[in-house]
Amino acid sequence: MAKAKKLKSGNWRTQVYSHTDSEGKKHYRSFTAATKKESEYLAAQFSLNKTISNYDSFTIYELLQLYIQLKEDSLSPTTISGYRIVLKNGFSDISNIKVKCIDSAVIQKWIGNLNKTLSPKSVHNTYGLLTAALNFFDVNIRLRVKLPQLIMRDSYIPVDEDVKKIISFYKEHNANMYIACLLSAFGTLRRGEICALSSDDVHGNIISINKVMIRKDKEWIIKPVPKTQTSNRHIEYADFVIKELPAYGRLVNMYPDSITYNFGVTRDKLGLQHFTFHDLRHYSASIMHAIGVPDVYIMQRGGWSSDKVLKQIYRNKLEDYDKVYTAQTNEYFENISHEISHAKKEPL
Repeated sequence: MAKAKKLKSGNWRTQVYSHTDSEGKKHYRSFTAATKKESEYLAAQFSLNKTISNYDSFTIYELLQLYIQLKEDSLSPTTISGYRIVLKNGFSDISNIKVKCIDSAVIQKWIGNLNKTLSPKSVHNTYGLLTAALNFFDVNIRLRVKLPQLIMRDSYIPVDEDVKKIISFYKEHNANMYIACLLSAFGTLRRGEICALSSDDVHGNIISINKVMIRKDKEWIIKPVPKTQTSNRHIEYADFVIKELPAYGRLVNMYPDSITYNFGVTRDKLGLQHFTFHDLRHYSASIMHAIGVPDVYIMQRGGWSSDKVLKQIYRNKLEDYDKVYTAQTNEYFENISHEISHAKKEPL
């Protein structure tokens, strides 16, 4: 058992072995307390827990699977579903390797193989899941790897005319998709949120968003949104949306993937520029930003916990409004120039 040493401050400190990193360097944990007994007790407790929960003896797959299970009640259902997909598709090369056996060379080779089949963003997300799990379980392995450079793409956000055309088409041909588009374009709802809604969630003009439809083990299930998540919210819709909703049962009798597929086919049929069903949510947020709605309200309505996404995506210019603001800007400066030209010259 490690022995405590008295410090000049009068406190007691006990050092205990923690781990050896990939370069062979040993690391220790220090436990400082007011008494010798307490310091040694904290160190002994750490050693016991480390022996019981020796996570570096897990395989990569076992560690990630446990991490996802432990996070299931605190992260959004969509995030957990995404983690499971990443675990299934991204870790085949290293899934059976013991955590204690990984180092920068092993992980760099794995990243190189991922980069052959996945986009740079997907590689970053896959590596991010690994590092999140290692940090969560205090597996102190310092990795020095190079990830592929992210490619910044200018995504097209639909404008008013795009939204009018596709909603008008669905109003005549597909009631479920019509309602789905109304809920997304005019309320920022995600497809999983839409598919989970029923008439019980509608209270006057307020729709309560408290659950989501996700895929789990090849089946679609409806799962409550955690109370701590900003996704749990209430959205007030305009009368013209509320009156289109069914009085009983599910508001949209479709699965999320069906919405995505149907939307893509219809968009191409109408000859519209490429954008996804999820981009209707982008459209809604961008319009609110364009007409001067404060970001804090946009975040609340859309269920975002920070304005990071708004800054990265939802503030992309909208062509319709860009023309208006450009004209307003140029007109303002034209007036300034006119005033300068006609100003009386002051004598020197």
